[in-house]
Amino acid sequence: MTLTATGHRVTPAARALGLGLALAASLAVSAASITPGASAPGFQLHSAASTDLSLSDLKGQVVLINFWASWCGPCRQEMPVLEQLYKKYKAAGFTLLGVNVEPKSGDAEGFLKSTPVSFPILFDPDSKVSRLYEVSGMPSTVILDRSGKVRYIHHGYKPGEESEYLDQIRTLVRE
Repeated sequence: MTLTATGHRVTPAARALGLGLALAASLAVSAASITPGASAPGFQLHSAASTDLSLSDLKGQVVLINFWASWCGPCRQEMPVLEQLYKKYKAAGFTLLGVNVEPKSGDAEGFLKSTPVSFPILFDPDSKVSRLYEVSGMPSTVILDRSGKVRYIHHGYKPGEESEYLDQIRTLVRE
């Protein structure tokens, strides 16, 4: 048995339980969860422009991060819509990052030849960033406010959903 600083007795079982709860609490705190209001995890990835781009370089901008793959039908449909959004709002402090999650960047580059975009395309061949952002399906989109907080999360894409993106981007660029 152990005595606490206040003179209370602590059994070994109670002490083990306390240590277990402390460990669980520390793990819960260290495991970031991608939910609205959470700070977006930082990352740096290689881009199609042959440079590295870091999320921290975009502080002060509204950022839409779109996780996609060339084999994903909805991703292919969504890409021209994302290009329109980017062109329309980029002057207002908005940027868009297309994060390709395929092991071979050549597949994405092939698709982009037929569907070119002007926003940065980043490559996440080991899915490190997609795991950070808890991506569970394609496409997945996370929209960050100017302070780097997650504000909106979208899973999948169906034609017409871009009106929701528009409303959210308009709101954030005005803030």
